[in-house]
Amino acid sequence: MSRDEAAPRVETSLVYAHGVAALTTLFVSVAFGILASIQLLSPETGAGTPWLSWGRIRYAHTQGIMLGWLGNAFFAFLYHAVPILTGRGVTSATLGRWLFGLWNFAVMVPGWILVLAGVSQPLEWAEFPIGVDAFVIAGLALAAIQFLPAFFSRRLESLYVSSWYIIGGLVFTLLAYPMGNIVPEIVPGAQGAAFSGLWIHDAVGLFVTPLAVAILYFVIPAASGRPIYSHFLSMLGFWLLFLVYPLNGTHHYVYSVIPMEAQLTAIAASAILGVTVILVVFNLLMSLRGSGIFPRDAGLKFVVMSTIMYLVVSIQGSLQAQMAINQAVHFSDWVIGHSHLAMLGFATFAAAGGLVHAWQRIPWARYNARAITWSYWLLLSGVVTMVASLTAAGIVEARLWQSDAPWLDSVRAARPFWLLRSLAAIPITAGFVALLAGLMTGPRGAGLRDVGAVAGADPVRDMRSVLNRAGEPA
Repeated sequence: MSRDEAAPRVETSLVYAHGVAALTTLFVSVAFGILASIQLLSPETGAGTPWLSWGRIRYAHTQGIMLGWLGNAFFAFLYHAVPILTGRGVTSATLGRWLFGLWNFAVMVPGWILVLAGVSQPLEWAEFPIGVDAFVIAGLALAAIQFLPAFFSRRLESLYVSSWYIIGGLVFTLLAYPMGNIVPEIVPGAQGAAFSGLWIHDAVGLFVTPLAVAILYFVIPAASGRPIYSHFLSMLGFWLLFLVYPLNGTHHYVYSVIPMEAQLTAIAASAILGVTVILVVFNLLMSLRGSGIFPRDAGLKFVVMSTIMYLVVSIQGSLQAQMAINQAVHFSDWVIGHSHLAMLGFATFAAAGGLVHAWQRIPWARYNARAITWSYWLLLSGVVTMVASLTAAGIVEARLWQSDAPWLDSVRAARPFWLLRSLAAIPITAGFVALLAGLMTGPRGAGLRDVGAVAGADPVRDMRSVLNRAGEPA
């Protein structure tokens, strides 16, 4: 058997370990989020208990979703995808165990303990203190050592587009994380705020988005058996993302003391990025021809909805960056709805799709297809309800702020929408419980049967063949 035909070793134990860690940190993070939403309706909740104060709970929630849930889910997917994309195993299983331990027990556990104790950074998407940041950077460096060498064993022009997004995501995040988490502590005033603003978007655009889009480009051909519609569009989308996205962050400071040239550059970059995402989503949806919006394959179903949400949230973000709209909705719940659509919509559906896809192909893992289906519909209904309620609240708040009404009127007007947002946590939590049940109950090896693998088939080698065809230029 030649090297191209041989099935590379997939470290299924590390897929499993990071999958379990992802779900564990997810439930903790969701609990923080639910408590924070309840405190908006009932501010006396947790009063007198400093570690339950709203600011600390929110820090624990946002960092938990990005680094705990999404970070672990992405690592689980990479352990499955990298050997298939490269034909080589990851660098070392031992290194993988060190990465797992560091990420979860030197980053997440002490990070949560410290922010709940009141030790944190007052920086958006960078709330864990600098001591924890050092371990995050170490973890990102270990991830680069673990996953990147396999890609450079091949000629770069032969790499499939998912490979490019994985390389870009790991390399750029390792560079951008210190800029957003350490530099603002050193550089004072508006200059530090500008660096922080860049990280607010780079956390999503250079870490979450590339790895989520890598999942979309991987799962769609692997699950559908169809090639990507256009190799040219896939590479155009990649280069535009990494050239344009780092310029976006300053649009969080429109009408601020940051030089207007920088603000206008960010606004223009935001518009260009909206066009970029339209091209990427067009390419992905055209690749799905014949699969439908609600395909039978469980992982593909999550990925298709992630693609649709990617389009909606990106267009919303491009519009939100424009001065007239920004002036109205900035600081309103519109922005909170936008961020939840990005992280609990686009990114979470991509992460769940990648995790389910990898899990189905672990021969010894339990799998419950019915629970996964329930998870999809519960999460979809909950996320749509939450985002719609927050977006509506933002519009109401913006209209009242532009009138002569007292500010407290906007708070009273937003309360019914905040209640709906809190109630949306019921189907969202139920959906995550169903996802846990889908991956922890049912017969062992049922995932392989669910994707139609015949006895004796090698799903890893089969997927390599499909992805080789998917990467052929259109």
